[in-house]
Amino acid sequence: MQPSIFLAQLIGPTLLVMGIGMIVNRAAYRAMAQEFIDSRALIFIAGLLAFVPGLAIVLTHNVWVAGWPVIVTVFGWIALLAGIFRLLFPQEVTRLGTRMLANPAAFTAGGAGTILLGAILSFYGYFA
Repeated sequence: MQPSIFLAQLIGPTLLVMGIGMIVNRAAYRAMAQEFIDSRALIFIAGLLAFVPGLAIVLTHNVWVAGWPVIVTVFGWIALLAGIFRLLFPQEVTRLGTRMLANPAAFTAGGAGTILLGAILSFYGYFA
């Protein structure tokens, strides 16, 4: 199995379920997000949980091609950079999270984008 397909099969359904949860259980996810931005310990843990797999993807799948596998690479770089940002600047995570939660449309758009990305990766991972 190609690494691109394996990673799409792993990341796609995860994002799809997360995005659906964000839309279906909007109030619960907003409450979790508020608890998250109120806890520097959770921001730190989330930083580690983004940094490690992001780095793993970048190290094993740094593929820059004109095709769907580049989505996996970009996802890895975003996860790596998000992890670094959370580890180095937790106060900014709190500030940005507060701004995001103040705008309900941003949260809904984030859920819709997560569903879309999850659906694309799931399609290429399982059906293409």
